Amino acid sequence: MTRTRRRWRAATAIFAASALMATLAACSGGGSPAPAASIPANGTDDGTSLTLWTRAPLEKQAKLLVAEYNKTHKNQVELTVVPNDDYVAKVGAAAGSGGLPDLFAADIVYVPNWVKQGLFQDISKQIDGLSYKDAINKGHLAAGTLDGKEHVLPFVLDLSMMFWNKELFREAGLDPDTAPANLTEFAADAKKIQALGKKGVYGTATGLNCGGCLVFTWFPTIWADGGQVLADDGTTSQLNSATAKDVYAMWADLWKSGAVLPSSKDESGATWTAAFTEGKVGLMFYPATLLSSTPFDAGVAGIPGPTGGASTFVGGDGIGISKDSKKAAQAWNFLNWMMSEDAQVGVLAKDQDVVSRSDLAENEYAAKDPRLVTINKVAGQGDTPVAMNFQQAFNAPGSPWVTLVRNAVLNGKNSVDADNDAITQILKQ
Repeated sequence: MTRTRRRWRAATAIFAASALMATLAACSGGGSPAPAASIPANGTDDGTSLTLWTRAPLEKQAKLLVAEYNKTHKNQVELTVVPNDDYVAKVGAAAGSGGLPDLFAADIVYVPNWVKQGLFQDISKQIDGLSYKDAINKGHLAAGTLDGKEHVLPFVLDLSMMFWNKELFREAGLDPDTAPANLTEFAADAKKIQALGKKGVYGTATGLNCGGCLVFTWFPTIWADGGQVLADDGTTSQLNSATAKDVYAMWADLWKSGAVLPSSKDESGATWTAAFTEGKVGLMFYPATLLSSTPFDAGVAGIPGPTGGASTFVGGDGIGISKDSKKAAQAWNFLNWMMSEDAQVGVLAKDQDVVSRSDLAENEYAAKDPRLVTINKVAGQGDTPVAMNFQQAFNAPGSPWVTLVRNAVLNGKNSVDADNDAITQILKQ
């Protein structure tokens, strides 16, 4: 279900430490960021050296983009890849000391907070001048918009999709070219694969101790059925709806049946996709960015709801010009090129990554693989909740969201309403 009235569609946001957000706020001083200096529409390419930071999960895409830009431009970008768990702390420390790089990417779940703290320059004029602005992923633009001013562009999109192992489908007597139409069929297919009795092979897998994994893959099952996870102001959880309870009940049944990879119980995120990639899981909700590294024939579709439909969590990172950069014109030259067809198609689509512009969804590389067209199109059916306290409520270890899921799926507790209230309490802080 497309919900463009949402303020942002954010990210996978699986791992960073929430406590460091307070440190960041204290260091940065808050306030609205100053606008970027007046610069040419295409920026300036005069041989300037630029610095760019990204977190490790996007290393592959970042290196490809930077290498191509450096090969075709006078300006040269120096890329620094930071371990995921260290990224929030590094940005926070640099923000407090005036040491941010010229450009930095941010997990989209942090963008609203970091924009509010004034870490990005206002690039509204430059973005508004792009002839294809209406085709840029609206979720990423909205994540970086404060008081009508835009501060980031999409760096790399990641989507949650339903993947299935076609060979295991064939062995189980399932049509390898037909996706489960709803969660009932998803569960039935998982049980049929489990019934093969193959050693080390399971019907499905997930991360039952990973709040970000569950956000990324379970929220779309609610949206696909027309449901919501939060009120529009982001301060009230709706994860005790009838649709949500149907989702938990399906997973509880799958767990009880033995069709879920056993290590899913304690999976905290580091290896949550590994078993599928190794061919040991029949079907699961899985990151689209892993398509190019999945070594077997896999089917791909949007994530269905209890009664059907399709949706996705539109995640990934946004990127902008830092408050500390004195090279805004040159930094904009990189961002302007990054959104061009040369970069979106010639670099990202060529590498089987999702493009950030809907007008480029059916490109020459996607045409060679219908799965890429599917992924690009489902991006427009995605959503993500809006909440300033998102990290604490959902992604932090031991968050009330993780507690809700574990109680409902693993522990057999009838506590969804109370656990949902605990999420709301954090969102209202």
